Amino acid sequence: MKAAKRVEIVVDAVDAQRVIDVLDRVGVGGYTRIRDVTGSGDRGIRSADELTGVFKNNYFLVVCDDSQAVAVAEGIRPILDQVGGICLISDCLVIH
Repeated sequence: MKAAKRVEIVVDAVDAQRVIDVLDRVGVGGYTRIRDVTGSGDRGIRSADELTGVFKNNYFLVVCDDSQAVAVAEGIRPILDQVGGICLISDCLVIH
C-alpha cells in the first residue's frame, strides 16, 4: 500500500473542461470523471434528467501525491469561487 491524496471535485458539467485543464496543467497521472451526478447542496437539488443539461454535475476523482493535491486545490479554487462546486481532499491508501 502507498499513501496518497484523494481529490474529489464536483462542478457543473459546463465547467468540466476547466477542471480537466487544471488536472492536465498540474500533471496528475489520471482521473475518473462521472457525468450526470445528482445530489443537493448550496445550489439546491441537482438532477441528471433535465433536457438541456444546464444543471447537470460532473464528479472527478483524482489520486495523487501531496504536492499535486495542493496544486489542484490552488488551480480549482478560482473556478469554485466563480461558478460554485466543491473540492474535497483526503488521505488515502492506494493498493496496486
